[in-house]
Amino acid sequence: MRASERAFLGVSALLFAASAAVTIVWCASMSAMGGMPMPGGWTMSMAWMRMPGQTWPGAAAAFLGMWVVMMVAMMLPSLAPMLWRYRQAIGQAAGGTGETRLGPLTALVGAGYFFVWTVLGMAAFPLGVALAAVEMRQPALARAVPIAAGGVVLIAGVLQLTRWKARHLACCREAPGHGRTLPADAGTAWRHGLHLGLHCSRCCAGQMAVLLVLGGMDLRAMAVVAAAITAERLAPAGEIVARALGAVAVGAGLLLIARAVGFG
Repeated sequence: MRASERAFLGVSALLFAASAAVTIVWCASMSAMGGMPMPGGWTMSMAWMRMPGQTWPGAAAAFLGMWVVMMVAMMLPSLAPMLWRYRQAIGQAAGGTGETRLGPLTALVGAGYFFVWTVLGMAAFPLGVALAAVEMRQPALARAVPIAAGGVVLIAGVLQLTRWKARHLACCREAPGHGRTLPADAGTAWRHGLHLGLHCSRCCAGQMAVLLVLGGMDLRAMAVVAAAITAERLAPAGEIVARALGAVAVGAGLLLIARAVGFG
């Protein structure tokens, strides 16, 4: 194995380990604080609430920081092979010259990718806070949340079976440049990272919705969603894996709805 490949794998492994460790510690602290019991037999996560003495900007900053760390832990296993293929592609295009630039350019692609997820986190927090406020004021709406959660899982499963999902999954799995040469410059690297992030966020829309409604700070839910995303990206038959995961999600959604209405 070349020294550059060992270095890339080492940095990726350290980044994953650090982000996973911070995520585990944070989720454990959130779990220790518990949540707010709600009508309908479910518990609202503390992620959508302010801590005592905390301002809303402070709460938003804390959420966003942990959101980014969580995204790194969840997405890096499937992103790392894409980053390595990008590094190889621009290295070959440069004809073996400019080796010292490959690391910074690869890091810039990763930064662009996670910038997209950061923006989505900035949108998720106020939406979650607004929904939490409505649910706390409207007990009837709060009682319907378990049924709505089952509906979200069901819709996410159906989405996995669509051509829309297959198209975005193919874009996530395709080789960098897709038949054209990628210039080894910062602007192209940043745009390539944004391109990956946009396709990835669309491809993962269903899984992320499931994560948020079933417990965005639940380590088990994170692990399952991360494993599903990684499997459909890296498995040889990714589209088949995605469809199989969709069938499982449809069944799980129907089961959750049945339990919520009292038939489970």
